[in-house]
Amino acid sequence: MRRAEQSRERRKSMLFIALAVIVGLGLIAAAAVPSYLKSRNDPAKKSLASFGVPVGAADCDPVQDDPTTGNNEHADDGTVLEYENVPPSSGAHWGAPAFPAREFYTERDRPEMEQLVHNLEHGYTVVWYDDTIKGKALDELKDIAVSARAKDPVGPGKKFIVSAWDDAYGDFPDGKHVAMSHWGAEQGHRRLCGEVSGAAINDFIEQFPASDAPEPNAT
Repeated sequence: MRRAEQSRERRKSMLFIALAVIVGLGLIAAAAVPSYLKSRNDPAKKSLASFGVPVGAADCDPVQDDPTTGNNEHADDGTVLEYENVPPSSGAHWGAPAFPAREFYTERDRPEMEQLVHNLEHGYTVVWYDDTIKGKALDELKDIAVSARAKDPVGPGKKFIVSAWDDAYGDFPDGKHVAMSHWGAEQGHRRLCGEVSGAAINDFIEQFPASDAPEPNAT
């Protein structure tokens, strides 16, 4: 009888230990799995090409090269300037760029166009989107902005901005909803696309790096 009682107690103890282990593993999983999924889905850890549609499906025009104007030509803050191209790839601008610049802006908080053109002069690539970009496409642009900055958070790679376009400065061509600009040392560069394509944006910033600019060492 004593051996039977001892056997029952051992079984109870083993069952209690097994249940404790299961509960402990469940608690660990409950904490670890969301963290793992968040880390796996972190846009900073993904390539630009993983967002949006492939280049071939984005309905992108070829890169357009423009003569540059306005190098170190500063207008008084608050002055509304006109730009020849949509979007501008150079031109006169206000005395101070958007700085420190966030990677993503909406229609409600975007810097003024004249500030962003000054950012272009310093080597930034600016990607603009119109008001048709919503939902998933808008989320992909936000992720692209994070991914592009994460590649080089303290060096030239930080010179990347996504901002809502202001129609007061002209309309995108029919069928185009995303536009990229870069002010190079010799020419301005633009590319317009019909859809969000991280691959197209990646190609653009690799072709026209921050070091290719009138004032590449400015912030």
